Amino acid sequence: MVQAGESPGNPQAPLVVKLGGSLHHQIPDIIPLLSKSRRPLLVVPGGGIFADAVRQETVTDDAAHWMAIAAMEQYGWLIASQGMETTNILAVPETTKVFLPYVSMRQRDPLPHSWDITSDSIAAWIAAELGIELLLLKSVDGIFLKGLFQEQITTPVDAEQVDPFFIPYVLKHRIKTTIINGRKGERVDKFLKNQTVRCSRISTTF
Repeated sequence: MVQAGESPGNPQAPLVVKLGGSLHHQIPDIIPLLSKSRRPLLVVPGGGIFADAVRQETVTDDAAHWMAIAAMEQYGWLIASQGMETTNILAVPETTKVFLPYVSMRQRDPLPHSWDITSDSIAAWIAAELGIELLLLKSVDGIFLKGLFQEQITTPVDAEQVDPFFIPYVLKHRIKTTIINGRKGERVDKFLKNQTVRCSRISTTF
């Protein structure tokens, strides 16, 4: 059985990595860690400051949805500026690349158009489509409920660290998901090497 806090899976298996928008100042530190990983990574950008700009506008839910996904692409190019290749093809990665989601999302339109859907849930949809694990890099250690850190989440709960759609979707689609603090570079490095780190794991089985 996988123990609490343990990094799951094959240390060389492909992985979707959602790089949170709140980590934009840490990009120069995080990208080298991702680039040297033995695991092929599909890096999904958050929206960050670009999505925050969309939130300031008074537009329809449909317009906000597509504007926010376009914001993810802007953040994706910011990540790519550190020397990482980009792709807009939704496929299991063979090498580490930044995924630009707008084309795939427009073609498939798989999720509700609501601010309940953020880049976290879009990353979960991508992981579900590809049938691979998901890592969320955020500015917090993981999920907290009533101020208490949660090592494992096995049932739907409301957590302010992710959007309301995310945890139920991950559990329904059985996506092995880990959330770690992207500000802690050593944790990112250890996780990608399949070593034990402080994290929250979301799964129906452990």
